[in-house]
Amino acid sequence: MFDLNIFASGLAIALGLALGVWLLSIPLKNVGIADSLWPVFFILLSLTYLLSAPEPNASAWFVFFLVCLWGARLGTYITRRNWGEAEDRRYRAMRTANDPGFWWKSLYIVFGLQAILAWVISLPLLAALLGQAPLSWLDAVAVPLGLLGLGVEAVGDHQLARFKAQPQNAGRVMDRGLWRYTRHPNYFGEACLWWAFFLFALAAGGWWSIVSPVLMTWLLLRVSGVSLLEQDIGERRPGYREYIECTNAFIPGPPRPLAPH
Repeated sequence: MFDLNIFASGLAIALGLALGVWLLSIPLKNVGIADSLWPVFFILLSLTYLLSAPEPNASAWFVFFLVCLWGARLGTYITRRNWGEAEDRRYRAMRTANDPGFWWKSLYIVFGLQAILAWVISLPLLAALLGQAPLSWLDAVAVPLGLLGLGVEAVGDHQLARFKAQPQNAGRVMDRGLWRYTRHPNYFGEACLWWAFFLFALAAGGWWSIVSPVLMTWLLLRVSGVSLLEQDIGERRPGYREYIECTNAFIPGPPRPLAPH
């Protein structure tokens, strides 16, 4: 189900939230707080859509629960990781490229763009939370896929945080646990989650929301995820080149033997 008025109200809420956090970033001189903001967008958007639904069904309540669980976990993880740290190097490079005046340019370069992306990506949540269709086999597939995505992302983040917390691992490549089978288990889990949300939406007739998982997967692979992270990581961690040879970038698979040099 698509309701333009409800969808437009979601945009207003997302932009309002982005504006408020942008104002907070100015005295902090750190736009990195935008990372913690990302999951909050979806919790608020989902709440907006759910409260607008005439009578949410079981599928809608599960989707809302899954969004809140995912958002609370990811937001807490990112905030704890970044707390007390300097602005991330991605944002420092952005700041250098856009000075002078980055403090106000960040309103649309960082916060406004993030709000609009979150709003567009929330399309399957709109369809699933407003939908009135009875439960179907699509819901039955979406539930385990969503839980799998949430679990893989959470476990991957936990394993990486524990690895980085050990001083002897400084400069080393994380290639244990889930990271032995994919170089980015957290991104793979995220993609699974959004494809699950699309299946919930599809069960409610929201076929048009396929733009969301396609866009999210593209962002994870080509923009803010794998491609961005691996641009220079081989220079910072020489062992990463061998890791690339042995390990799938995204979809988990058995490690490959190193090719002879």
